Amino acid sequence: MIGLILGTSEGKKILSLLNKYTDDIFVSTATTYGGELLKDYSFKVINTKPLKLNELVEELKKNNIEILIDASHPYAAVITENALEACSKLKIQYIRYERKSVVSDFEYKIIKVKGYDELEQKLKELKGNILNTTGSRNIEKFKDMNLKNRIIHRVLPSIEVMKECFSLGVKTEDIIAIKGPVSYELNVGFIMQYDAKAIILKDSGKAGGTEEKLKAAFDLGVQAFVIERKKQSFDYLFSDEEELVNYIRESGKI
Repeated sequence: MIGLILGTSEGKKILSLLNKYTDDIFVSTATTYGGELLKDYSFKVINTKPLKLNELVEELKKNNIEILIDASHPYAAVITENALEACSKLKIQYIRYERKSVVSDFEYKIIKVKGYDELEQKLKELKGNILNTTGSRNIEKFKDMNLKNRIIHRVLPSIEVMKECFSLGVKTEDIIAIKGPVSYELNVGFIMQYDAKAIILKDSGKAGGTEEKLKAAFDLGVQAFVIERKKQSFDYLFSDEEELVNYIRESGKI
């Protein structure tokens, strides 16, 4: 059986391409919402909750996984580390699908930071409102910075995320609940509506709407802070869904 960890829209495309040849697939998403998006696809087993390392190992063993495709988000470092370790333990081939970076095209205009500690130091010098587009799971990091700036958080419009926002003390007027990727025009609208002087984003690739965020920021003269990806090396790395599936097909796994 093939294992597939999903966390991006490209993961659905990989699943769709695999379905041309097989449905003998174990799918793992981190949320129920992620599972709901797969109702039109074929697979034998699905997991819709975050898995710790020992749980992932157990699932891979139980389902006799021969090859694991990790198509999790570029910033889901813990998921990738666990997948690598689980595959190493079980002698399973690990394949990484990762979106290409797009920030190199904007290198001279952006402010890159390695993490939230470095970001905090940069933001302490900033006056004005901040638009955070790094997701609800990072709101607590901003709260811990104790900045005087107003921070507007753009998050997924799910009940779980709203509960998380409110539990962290985020005001309703400081939440933009919308499913991305978001167009250039909407990014411009949000920046203007909230009079943002800075936008915080990840290098989420073309499919993640990174270009649209950066272009809107530059056109409006807003500072763009990009949290860099954690650098990792992989034996089998693909940034093209069809190339990945062709490789698996040619290796005789499907």
